[in-house]
Amino acid sequence: MEPIQVVVDTNVLVAAVRSSNGASNKLLLGIGDPRWEINISTALLLEYESALKRTLKEQGRPLALADEAVDGMLSVARRQNIAVRYRPILSDPGDDFVLELAVEAGAAYVITFNTKDFKGLNRFGIHAVRPSEFLKILEGCP
Repeated sequence: MEPIQVVVDTNVLVAAVRSSNGASNKLLLGIGDPRWEINISTALLLEYESALKRTLKEQGRPLALADEAVDGMLSVARRQNIAVRYRPILSDPGDDFVLELAVEAGAAYVITFNTKDFKGLNRFGIHAVRPSEFLKILEGCP
C-alpha cells in the first residue's frame, strides 16, 4: 500500500515545539511511519525554519534546535519542486504556496490548525484536517 501523502502546515510544527503533550507532537514523532509521508518545498522549509527559530527564541531555547528539526525533516520528507502556480485560491494568499505543494505532491491532506483558511483545497481532492483528525485517520490504516 502506498503511503498517504501529506503537507504539514507550519502552525502544527510550532505547536509541537510549544507543547510535548499534544497531537502535533505525537504526529511529528510519527514522521517515518510507513503509512504516511510528509512533503516539503523550499518555501515551506524556509517558513518552518523561520517560525521555529522565532518560537525557540521566545522560549529562550537554543536556536540550533530549529536547524536540527529542519535537517531531520529533510532526511525523511519528499522534496517537491513547484512547477505550477495556483494563485490566488485560498482566503489567505500567504497559504497558496502550501496548496501548490499539496497539489504537486498529490497530497490527500494538509494538516493544519487553520482548516478554514484552506477551504479551496477540496476542488483539488485535498482535505484540510487538524493533527488529531489525521491521527484518527491513521488508526484506520493497516
